Amino acid sequence: MEYTLDKFIEDSRMAAAEYPDFSDVVDVLAPKMLRLINGDRSFLKPEHFQDDPHHYARNAVFVCPEDGISLFTMVWNPGQWTPVHDHGTWGVVGVLKGVLEEKSFIRTDAREIDDEGIVLKRGGVILLGENSVTTFVPNPDHIHKTGVPDTREQAVTLHMYGREMNDYYCYNVATGRRAHVQVSYRDATGV
Repeated sequence: MEYTLDKFIEDSRMAAAEYPDFSDVVDVLAPKMLRLINGDRSFLKPEHFQDDPHHYARNAVFVCPEDGISLFTMVWNPGQWTPVHDHGTWGVVGVLKGVLEEKSFIRTDAREIDDEGIVLKRGGVILLGENSVTTFVPNPDHIHKTGVPDTREQAVTLHMYGREMNDYYCYNVATGRRAHVQVSYRDATGV
């Protein structure tokens, strides 16, 4: 039986409502994301693959702030990266095309002040190839940057988040500060 977008959204809503621990939510949803991206992708329309020459593109597939979940495609042209950021929620990411690179950061300060005096140390690097899935949970933060180096081809990814994801914290590694920023997305939901 084919695993559909509607079923994935239903499963995501149920997992988010049933499990208070974010680790349990992503544990349930990771294999479902894998099943979704390895199945019939006809739910993805041309507008979900729109890129932006200036920065990576965020295209909404499904957004429901009431349920606290959102699903986006992200299109990464060579040389496009996010800033260093965190999400403040759980996430499940599937790679539809290309290779996405994730560079993690570890917060090593005493956390006495939330927005300044932040010391970040470089963590590891993950290379996520086509049809792979990764997850994250805040612990208390999941600080990283993702993108595609100039030397690689375009990547397209599918991101399920535990909230609308219209804002997050961006970190300035050099100054030790973070700022709460609003982020936009292209409404490609067809609603």
